[in-house]
Amino acid sequence: MILLINSANCQVAGFAVATVGWILSTICMGLVEWRVWYMDNTSLFPSGLACVGMWKVCIYHRAGNFNRPTSCHRYTYHDTYLPVDIHVAQNLLLIASVLGLLGKVSTTFALRNVYVGILWKNATCTAFVASGILNIAAGVCISIAVIWNYYSVMNEEGIAFPPHFCMPFKPDTQEIGSAVTVACLAAFMMLLSGSFFLSYKFPLESQPHPEVSEV
Repeated sequence: MILLINSANCQVAGFAVATVGWILSTICMGLVEWRVWYMDNTSLFPSGLACVGMWKVCIYHRAGNFNRPTSCHRYTYHDTYLPVDIHVAQNLLLIASVLGLLGKVSTTFALRNVYVGILWKNATCTAFVASGILNIAAGVCISIAVIWNYYSVMNEEGIAFPPHFCMPFKPDTQEIGSAVTVACLAAFMMLLSGSFFLSYKFPLESQPHPEVSEV
């Protein structure tokens, strides 16, 4: 029993890492600073900046030495003006959140088996393998969203927002926002925790052996 618990110490650490990674993945999904657009003053649009997220865009206009938020506009998956990369990232981040949650459930079940003393290999190893695969899949989904967003910013791609948003198709300059840093950290933690779970080895000494009766 003690041997079985000691063998899962790495997976306990993985559970903590996965929990933090899952929380960060849900946080980055709601952050608006995925892309930062800088707009110079023109006859059509005032100077300022805009933060483009996966579910909304917020516009900040300069007031003295500060950028003052003036408006935020929410959008959904069904808005046709959004580019393909945002549509895909919306789905990927939602899938990553669900996969991370399922991974936590599977890990909880596996750790329960360890600490309760259920010594059957399939009851523990299969749950750890499942949670490892789920967490790695979640990390891959987040990574794809991050890479595609980075590619769009580096290529200075525009977005045809509706006219009432009062935003140009393309900004004068744009850069990666702080939400990408949070997403990168979430992806790393999900991948790391997944490797912890997949590395679990069931101790041979704890496996029950049937007694052989003498004839």
